[in-house]
Amino acid sequence: MSDLATHRPDQAYCLLSALEAGFVDVPLDYMIDIAKPGERANLPALAFLLRHSKTNDTLVFDLGVRKDWQNLLAPAYLERIKHMTFGVSVPADAADSLAQGGLTPRDIKYICLSHIHFDHIGDAGPYTNATFLVGEHARSHIEDGYPKQQNTLYRADLVPLERTRFLDPERWPALGPFPHALDFFGDGSMYIVDAGDGHCPGHLNLLARTSPDGGWVYLAGDSAHDWRLITGEASIPTHEVYGCAHRDKEAAALHMRRIRELVETYPRVRVLLAHDVPWYEINKGGPGFWPGSIDSL
Repeated sequence: MSDLATHRPDQAYCLLSALEAGFVDVPLDYMIDIAKPGERANLPALAFLLRHSKTNDTLVFDLGVRKDWQNLLAPAYLERIKHMTFGVSVPADAADSLAQGGLTPRDIKYICLSHIHFDHIGDAGPYTNATFLVGEHARSHIEDGYPKQQNTLYRADLVPLERTRFLDPERWPALGPFPHALDFFGDGSMYIVDAGDGHCPGHLNLLARTSPDGGWVYLAGDSAHDWRLITGEASIPTHEVYGCAHRDKEAAALHMRRIRELVETYPRVRVLLAHDVPWYEINKGGPGFWPGSIDSL
């Protein structure tokens, strides 16, 4: 395993704030094998705002759920949501949450989508100045999306292709327990991490410094839907009706083990899941949400 990059004198880092971006009520026994049959969980769909300490460049990681999801998802995806018995509510989307601190979507320079599932892609339309960052392995699913292919889950207008960078991790170097990571700003302040295709093609995570002296945050997207999968208290199930929450169960489990290794090796790394129920229950409405910021470890 390679080490995380050490901090330099006058090290750049990122200020991190959580954004409310909807909720998805799901069958918990679809997510973890220790859930009781029929048990459900209402999961926050968290987005995150990062601001570079020197340049003040803004990046939003994930956009959560869009308010008009019922009208603007591909028909096949709407059918899937119905079949999966998901309940969706969006009291505030990512743009509403940015407005709480005086930012508009036009103020955001980068949008990094962890992956292209409906509870992460939000509404790209208002972010007219942003460059979108998407995993390379999601490219074909978007470019060949609905309505070009009628039965696909993904729309061809999911992101503005003329302002989208598809990131191919094949030649990225290793970082910590992860085989491939990109030093995005070139100053060690933020790394985009290849999460593999275990959950979804083109899945990306983000590792950012949160202090100049060795604090970090790891934004894990849907690498795990429940913390007990990271700790090893639960395993990934294959539900008799809904199937598996991950595209490749073994690859997803391997990436979870790498995140566990990160937590165990580096005590100053805070890991946050996109649907981090324990963190959300403690911090909802608190200073970790924009215009406040999450304290560094």
